[in-house]
Amino acid sequence: MAAGASSVWMLNQSSFLGSCQQLSSVSKLVASRRPRPAPPSLFIVEASTRPRTKREDRTARHSRIRKKIDGTPERPRLCVFRSNKHLYVQVIDDTKMHTLASASTMQKPISDELDYSSGPTIEVSKKVGEMIAKSCLEKGITKVAFDRGGYPYHGRIQALADAAREYGLQF
Repeated sequence: MAAGASSVWMLNQSSFLGSCQQLSSVSKLVASRRPRPAPPSLFIVEASTRPRTKREDRTARHSRIRKKIDGTPERPRLCVFRSNKHLYVQVIDDTKMHTLASASTMQKPISDELDYSSGPTIEVSKKVGEMIAKSCLEKGITKVAFDRGGYPYHGRIQALADAAREYGLQF
């Protein structure tokens, strides 16, 4: 019989205390054979340097904005989403999680009236701002909190906000 096989047989046949002693001596033998790495002289800290996308930056800005802006029944939140092809606006009561009014470039009155092939322009966003303002005023909403959705207040977003103000919404 080999030495390893006899010690295993002895472990099985011995008492619990004996098996613990046998195992501890085996583990010491195995531990002494392992080479130990030298302690590092310098501590190296690795940071994630993965480049962030524009979408990740925008969602981070939007979450910071949402910490400060909250839609109430008296002053709901006017939320804007801008894609490459369309522009979406919703008026949301965050206490009930309910959309009170909405307008987008996908709605028939806007898409039929304005012909745009490369995406919403400033003129299109003015029309969407006019539509959302009229829809809100019909429902008795006059004051809103403007949520630009993490987009810069420039270009289409600014044109939409100015058109909504021009047609009677108060920010």
